[in-house]
Amino acid sequence: MESSRVAVIGAGLMGHGIAYLFAAGGHEVRVHDPAAAAREQLPQRLRDICDLLGADRAVAERVTSGESIEWAAADAGIVIEAVLEQLPLKQAIFAELERVAPADAILASNTSALPITRIAADLKSKPRVLGSHFWNPPHLVPLVEIVLMGPENRPAADRLAGVLRTIGRHPVLVHRDIPGFIGNRLQHAMKREAIALVASGVCDAETIDDVVKQGFGARLGVLGPLEQSDLVGLDLTKNIHDTLIPDLDVTPATHPYLNALVAKGDLGMKTGKGFRQWTPDEAEAVRDRLRRALVAAARRN
Repeated sequence: MESSRVAVIGAGLMGHGIAYLFAAGGHEVRVHDPAAAAREQLPQRLRDICDLLGADRAVAERVTSGESIEWAAADAGIVIEAVLEQLPLKQAIFAELERVAPADAILASNTSALPITRIAADLKSKPRVLGSHFWNPPHLVPLVEIVLMGPENRPAADRLAGVLRTIGRHPVLVHRDIPGFIGNRLQHAMKREAIALVASGVCDAETIDDVVKQGFGARLGVLGPLEQSDLVGLDLTKNIHDTLIPDLDVTPATHPYLNALVAKGDLGMKTGKGFRQWTPDEAEAVRDRLRRALVAAARRN
């Protein structure tokens, strides 16, 4: 199997799930994290995923951890960086990876929004540097956005996509390196309009969520937006756009309504209030509902 050893840099929210995926796919995985607590918690977090998905706990034994990036990246065919969304931190890690990883290793960042060109700005071996945006939680959501900086990245992107398919992921190629890539741009374009509707008094936040979940969201898992447009006809889509597009929100920065909520300390479920009010039990019920739905989908796949 190509790239039988994989290195994951970061054992946190995303890193441990990414490590599980490669280990479950038969790869030896080395995880680096400078925090001793993160390394100590890693085996149990991996076993928890095994139990959640009904997998053999032996998968967790294919993952080892250490405090040295050089140790983790030695002889690796693929290195996935999964640290905090801080550009200077990622740049420093990639500078070290370029020095210690094998010359033909793919170096990929799990950033969800930072342009790869910024992360790789000072690197010499740019053709092997990619974005690899796994979605949270990576062991339950199949999509991985592979982000290219240009045509020179295509061989590495094709290699990475091939390996990801063998571990049960669904890779897509992002041919232009733009902030947010594809998924987050679509997701946050909808959020901008949702916030504007609430801010302008059209409806409340609960109604927004109901409209998405009980309306077009119910079909999104089987019918993408452009697929749906082709289904109903582009002439109908154009007629709707002629009326609707000029009236959509075009706020050029973070909406003032969201800024005001953050300034007040209304940060969502963790503070009990955001766009909506939440008791601890209500918040946990949402987390449990999401977890159950994702696990059921992952087991079907």
